[in-house]
Amino acid sequence: MTEARPRDPDPARGPAPGEGACPHIRPRPPRPVHRPERVSRVSFLRRMRRDILSAQPERLYRAWMAEFRTPFFTSFLCNDPALVDLVLFSRAADFPKSSRLAEGLGPLLGHSIFITNGAEWQRQRRIIDPAFESGRLREVFPAMWDAALACVDRLAPLADGRPLDIEPQTSHVALDVIFRALFSIPVEDATATAVFAEFRAHQASRPLINTGSVLPLPRWFPRLRSRATRRTAQRIRALVRGLVDRRAAAIAAGTAPDDLATRIMTTADPEDGSRFSPAEMADQVGIFLLAGHETSAAALAWALYLVALFPDWQDRLAAEARAVIDREKVYFSTATRLRAARAVFREAMRLYPPVPMFVREAARPECFRGRAVPAGAQVVISPWHLHRHERLWRAPHDFDPTRWETAEGRESARAAYIPFSAGPRVCPGSAFAMAEGPLILAMILRSYVVAPVAGRVPVPSAQLTVRGKDGIWLALAPRPPTREPPP
Repeated sequence: MTEARPRDPDPARGPAPGEGACPHIRPRPPRPVHRPERVSRVSFLRRMRRDILSAQPERLYRAWMAEFRTPFFTSFLCNDPALVDLVLFSRAADFPKSSRLAEGLGPLLGHSIFITNGAEWQRQRRIIDPAFESGRLREVFPAMWDAALACVDRLAPLADGRPLDIEPQTSHVALDVIFRALFSIPVEDATATAVFAEFRAHQASRPLINTGSVLPLPRWFPRLRSRATRRTAQRIRALVRGLVDRRAAAIAAGTAPDDLATRIMTTADPEDGSRFSPAEMADQVGIFLLAGHETSAAALAWALYLVALFPDWQDRLAAEARAVIDREKVYFSTATRLRAARAVFREAMRLYPPVPMFVREAARPECFRGRAVPAGAQVVISPWHLHRHERLWRAPHDFDPTRWETAEGRESARAAYIPFSAGPRVCPGSAFAMAEGPLILAMILRSYVVAPVAGRVPVPSAQLTVRGKDGIWLALAPRPPTREPPP
């Protein structure tokens, strides 16, 4: 490993407002307390089951590459931009999605685009991509707008200054966006409400940790998954299949609305003319709901916490929102005019990337930075560490939305900013997310002041996505009508 530069002298977490913080010192956004450099294999696996972020050593913020060995598999975490480019861009086909990911998420996602490889994945992408082309964003923008307004109204009785865990609220609005865009129904629909509850229970079951994801088992060997993982996956799939079957019937009858579900289900593969069967579509809806709502919800919750820590930025976003947004008029141009909200949302995803690690598998023997990488080894690309890498970013652990306006910040982003992955497997809904997130953030701040809660500094924790270990607690109050940003 190459020699690291001196460590950032600032602490990992500064004091929360109201807890002795010096008013002249900018607070430091929280990050996990990392494990000691050397731990036993049993301790490592236990830590991984609790949280994949705190199970990593702190040196990964400075390392170009790290190798980890267990009795069952070897993994290489790669922060070197040249290796990231190799794995995600230039030779992506040689580094397919890891089979261990399918072991964890297969019961929920089946053969969805998120975990398939090769010809199957290519066909799925050819059918799905047209629905998310940039020109289609204008058509789904009203669904985002309506969900954002519903969120603002839903928060009104909660904006009384008492502590509020904001994560359930951001999950609610993010899933509302997905249901409105996919199926033209709000999340208050009975089926959508049931899916919302089951998704929360499924993530709590820690589906990524099971015998198949830890041990190199043959295909015929039974997988030992928790009862909660199996039960919640079955319930979600049953609910989703019901939605898909009803939509298929509406398409056949000529009564289906022109939304994302209809477009995807009626799009033929340009190469073989095939369309998704209802079973295949149910797999895809599973990943749309998981990736589309879970990642957006996580990013929005952290963005709200960050502006609570930095009230100058909060006032700036609120002033922008009041200048740009008219609740009664849906203008697609609003998405491009919320520049400050977009910068804050980008910075939130840099500090707290919703998906903290992408896991690939070496299809053949490789050599990374002079080290032999055997075929079958796990290759981990970690946005969590790339986005905070101390050799690639200025003040990497600080909140600074202005970095996106500088040449240095743009260069860092080109080398080490991948919240939606990159290359052929980049998230097809990235433009969707970057319109949705800043809009909802601006809508909330237009109506409410958010403040951190003394004694409740959130600890980032991850299984599927980066969430607060014990929630993200804020206090909301109505924003005064005449509140103006400082000069």
